[in-house]
Amino acid sequence: MNHETHQRHETSPIDKCINFDTLLYKMKAERPLKVVFFKMETGNEPVREWLKELSKEDCKVIGTDILTVQYAWPVGKPLVDNLGDGLWEVRSRLSHRSAWTLFAVVDEEIVLLHGFIKKQQRTPHDELELAKKRKKQYLHNL
Repeated sequence: MNHETHQRHETSPIDKCINFDTLLYKMKAERPLKVVFFKMETGNEPVREWLKELSKEDCKVIGTDILTVQYAWPVGKPLVDNLGDGLWEVRSRLSHRSAWTLFAVVDEEIVLLHGFIKKQQRTPHDELELAKKRKKQYLHNL
């Protein structure tokens, strides 16, 4: 896929955070994974809402990292780590802190389940359990 023929069907916070044309030109995956936001029964999309709360600079870093995963999957450390049970984390280094975006890969889609600013060395148990719960809900609704 070249950058001239790439079309986005829906605008998302990630679209607003990064320059797709430049990155798509540099990344030449033939079949990028689709990125989808986990949607709660209420219609809320927690990761989308979280991204909207962040600064433009932070959002750009996270969006670029997710785009890298989308076009270069599978990706390993230091950008992505396997949390077990089919969960993965994108580790984004922001200016003075780190952000973790937890996701699952389901049928060649990256499902963004949960995002948070990291405050400790390991992924907090509560954050991991929330992502597991959302993954289970997502799979149940397929």
